[in-house]
Amino acid sequence: MDGTDSSERNALITGASSGIGRATAHALARDGANVALAARRESELADIADALEAEYGVETAVCPVDVRDESAVESMVEEAVAALGGLDVLVNNAGLARGEAVEDLSTEEFRAMQDTNVDGVFFVTRAALPHLRDSAGNLIFVGSFAGQYPRPFNPVYAATKWWVRGFAHSLEGRVGEDGVAVTVVNPTEVRTEFGSEDGEPFEDRFEPGSVTEPEEIADAIAFAAGQENSTVSEIDVYRRDKFSGF
Repeated sequence: MDGTDSSERNALITGASSGIGRATAHALARDGANVALAARRESELADIADALEAEYGVETAVCPVDVRDESAVESMVEEAVAALGGLDVLVNNAGLARGEAVEDLSTEEFRAMQDTNVDGVFFVTRAALPHLRDSAGNLIFVGSFAGQYPRPFNPVYAATKWWVRGFAHSLEGRVGEDGVAVTVVNPTEVRTEFGSEDGEPFEDRFEPGSVTEPEEIADAIAFAAGQENSTVSEIDVYRRDKFSGF
């Protein structure tokens, strides 16, 4: 996918230390954007930043943060804006899944998903919105197939992604008149570290080519981020046989 040239634009990506976040950092830097990388694992962020600068010649900022920490998020966004000189694109990518059946889900696992997938997304969005209004920028949420269709084996995770999607589209109606574009990108299974908290990660569970690769999601995000006059409201990126069992 090719959108408008992202050169001279500044992007902030959460969950940037691996998977979709890392691939998105490469996709946006490839298009010429400077990139602020946010996640908990600082050493991984530093390695990615070095790679982006060496390969694409862009500016980077390493912004370690736990998106569940409200005050830390506010400081992180200000740090990213100061380091890059502004903010044109926010990619809300940080998220996690824990447990499966509701009756077996601990309160700790429930809180972890709520705190990250709901509260964290809200904290980052709230802190970044004034800067995106200033730049008439692009606000992108990584949603999920689970946020569109019933997900019997992990209903709490699904509910958090339904929240993300509802929040994003409701916000779209609010900030569009301010010139801010809002996009939700919905993947199905993606070969990343996702799922490693509770067992086998998707990158080990699925063979290459059997499900979506993170670079495919990153290209969709880059397409949305490249729009200057229009909003790409929603992009679904599903593996081709996803509906075969429906």
